[in-house]
Amino acid sequence: MTTALLDGLVAGYGIAIPVGAVGTYLVALTARTSLGTGLAAALGVATADGVYALVAVLGGAAIASVVTPVAGPLRLVSAGILAVLAVRGAVLALRSHRDPTERPVTPLTPGRAYAGLLGITLVNPATVVYFAALVVGGRAGTPAPVLGQGVFVLAAFAASASWQTLLAGGGALLGRVLTGRRGRLVTALASSAVITALAVRLVLT
Repeated sequence: MTTALLDGLVAGYGIAIPVGAVGTYLVALTARTSLGTGLAAALGVATADGVYALVAVLGGAAIASVVTPVAGPLRLVSAGILAVLAVRGAVLALRSHRDPTERPVTPLTPGRAYAGLLGITLVNPATVVYFAALVVGGRAGTPAPVLGQGVFVLAAFAASASWQTLLAGGGALLGRVLTGRRGRLVTALASSAVITALAVRLVLT
């Protein structure tokens, strides 16, 4: 069980720590909204990682072989969603800067933040391929005990959740520091630019 626990923690941190477009969006989202919304979004990302860890231990190489042929279209879908989020964030930031009294008609609730980040992470084919490669390589054809598989999945989820929560906390601190209208505008536009660049790179890789 200790080995499965350590393997799950390493796998979870391995997929979560590299801060890409999703992590950048999570930080910016928390800075513009609230810690509660950011934590809900962080849990959405971690849930997707946990789901893919479960899929990997159940399916392994078979799942990877199914995902690999459609990795290109899934990557395009993921990039498209991120591009839309980047544009939406920039538009809302500009609108808020020009009219600080204006409020969005449909504010982002923690539930919507959770569902949104869950969906974005689920369309990332690299996550399931990553977990499948780890599971298949680590087992070397030897079936793992069911309890060990469960520990692996829970540990991967916990590792991802802890890191995403850290990112959300950083976003909350950023939001408290950058209280001015100009500061929020600059950070929102910078975030949109970074997310757009990462979405483009996702398409080109």
